[in-house]
Amino acid sequence: MASSSSPSLDRSRADPPATAGWGELFSGRNGWRALALTGGVALHAVNVHIVTTVLPSVVREIGGLDWYAWSTTLFVLGSILGAALSVRLLAVLGPRGACLAALAVFSAGSIGCALAPAMPWMLAGRTVQGLGGGLLAALSYGLIQLVFAPRLWPRAVALVSGMWGVATLCGPAVGGLFAQGGHWRWAFWTLLPVAAAQALLVTLQLRPAAGVRHERPASAPRIALPQIALLLASVLVIAASEFGASLPAQAAGVALGLALGIAATRVDRASAVRLLPTGAYSIAAPLGAIYASVALLLIGTTTEIFVPYFLQLLHGHTPLAAGYLTAAMAGGWSVGSLLSSGRGGAGADRMLRAGPVVCTLGLAALAVLLPAPGHLPAGLETLAVALALAAVGLGVGIGWPHLLTRVMSRAPAGEEGLASASITTVQLYGMAVGAAVAGLVANAAGLTQPGGVEGARSAAVWLFASFAIAPALVVLLARRVVSATRADS
Repeated sequence: MASSSSPSLDRSRADPPATAGWGELFSGRNGWRALALTGGVALHAVNVHIVTTVLPSVVREIGGLDWYAWSTTLFVLGSILGAALSVRLLAVLGPRGACLAALAVFSAGSIGCALAPAMPWMLAGRTVQGLGGGLLAALSYGLIQLVFAPRLWPRAVALVSGMWGVATLCGPAVGGLFAQGGHWRWAFWTLLPVAAAQALLVTLQLRPAAGVRHERPASAPRIALPQIALLLASVLVIAASEFGASLPAQAAGVALGLALGIAATRVDRASAVRLLPTGAYSIAAPLGAIYASVALLLIGTTTEIFVPYFLQLLHGHTPLAAGYLTAAMAGGWSVGSLLSSGRGGAGADRMLRAGPVVCTLGLAALAVLLPAPGHLPAGLETLAVALALAAVGLGVGIGWPHLLTRVMSRAPAGEEGLASASITTVQLYGMAVGAAVAGLVANAAGLTQPGGVEGARSAAVWLFASFAIAPALVVLLARRVVSATRADS
């Protein structure tokens, strides 16, 4: 599921004493610059919801049902790499050059998806799309400090983050309408004129003559490539384990993938260029429990990738209706974050504890509702599914602002900036692992063998029931985080 969270700004710089109003952000040159930054995130976010909606139509035409989850897995892996490379790209090419390069990569991936004659081609295109999307998203946040005055930073961050909400409305509509008309390829082609318009806006608004200047550092920033390579390899091995000939072979593949993930943590601890701050790898420590909670919650939400397929095959919904029902999960996340973000103290503690409970109940309800349609009147059943999907997102959203806040408050002195940036890495890694395991569970439960309605029902039961374990574990971790906070107060 596309997240509504964002990398935080560099905390090593002083926070502005006052926040400007929305009117100043949208007025004059600031308004055009804001559009130049938000457009990249909007393009990336809308694409996420478009693909979720059209993917059932894609596999019906070009095949590859057994590779269904790989579309998300490889996209997220590309995003991880793109986000990591964005710092160096910005240093080498400057704001305008970096954004144009990211748009070019994203467009190339979109063309590959639109032309895909078979699933391997589609997966290659999705990987390139993810690389470009990861660059666009990371650059949009990273450029805020270069483009706007400090008093506008909070508004700019909120605006860029809000593009995920806009995508919830636009993405399913674009994907659903083309899929229903039998023209899913045009959903990808439509991204190109939007990318071209964004490139023109970036060219005009981020040029040095427009006041956007960037001093190149003496040397390009170092990147934690060994750790990132191990994380990417761990996800790929877990995903590939679904093709094991037997259950023991699949289990061995998952174990190997997890071992590579552990190796990444060992390398990171000893590295001069780190991904996570000190204390992040001990689940017994509050900071480690928070990072684990972030990853587990994201794993739970990756069940979203199969929802449109189940809704169309088992419930008979059109692609458009299935797309908007699926978007209820992202909508619940956004609403939950907005309603919960103003709470503090005991109220924030309650949100942290209640969130994973709501998420767990939503996934458990989907394990009952999606596999066996017809037990309720059609309208009531659709409403129940929508509420269950929204509950999954709501459970994540109401605790999300307080998890991120505690990352900053628990970060060791001098590592606040690293802790802030690492949230995105943990989030994307959780999504990638979740998508890989979702494909493994669904295929093992019968999605492709025996396939059809019978296989989809079995896959839906096992997928949502097993993934409910992830937020259930967060219930325990949340208690530890809350207890630690109270002990320090």
